[in-house]
Amino acid sequence: MLEVDKLCFGYQGAIAVNNLSLRVARCEAIALLGANGAGKSTTGKLLAGILQPQQGAIRFAGEDVTAFASSRMVDRGVTLVPEGRHVFPRLSVLENLQMGAYAARGKARYAENLARVFELFPRVAERQRQLAGSMSGGEQQMVAIARGLMSDPQLLILDEPSLGLMPKMVDHLFELIGKVLETGVSLILVEQNAYRALEVVQRAYVLEKGQVTIEGAGRELLSNETVRKSFLGL
Repeated sequence: MLEVDKLCFGYQGAIAVNNLSLRVARCEAIALLGANGAGKSTTGKLLAGILQPQQGAIRFAGEDVTAFASSRMVDRGVTLVPEGRHVFPRLSVLENLQMGAYAARGKARYAENLARVFELFPRVAERQRQLAGSMSGGEQQMVAIARGLMSDPQLLILDEPSLGLMPKMVDHLFELIGKVLETGVSLILVEQNAYRALEVVQRAYVLEKGQVTIEGAGRELLSNETVRKSFLGL
């Protein structure tokens, strides 16, 4: 589904992504792991069209989308849920979800997607009239993911979804991510909680200084000595 070939990007002369290649199959979940500054979030933004690569190519569903802006990527079926949730605090939960369906792709299946989101996230359904800004951090993260799903994505990119959440809410969040994957959506999970990420994905890429240094199946990387020492604290 997604093929990324030798992607490069830098900020003011500093290299953030360097010759990075990866792939995501249909209905597959992968993780991007690495320390702060490894290039994980930048990669997510490049794939979503928020940033434009300086070199390399991105193909999605057989189409060259390297130069596509984020709005065109959403219409093609690629949606990024950014780090920090970024809900609209003065809008209701339902209005936030409606904002996620602004593109033509989301509008076409609005009722169906809303029903699916409410089934996946019962708490979001219960609080649909509540102002999003009055919810807890964990609840806002649910709204952010639900809003992303309202665009009817084929590929969902989650950037640090567990960041800043209490341990109990992290457990609940990863349960919900598992349910989202059961719907057939492909996933790129950018996550510092390597252990939880590797439990839920099929494959993972470990990034260092914008380059892929380790690649493998999620369960296999749980026993990889370098990954255990660097990211699992074992």
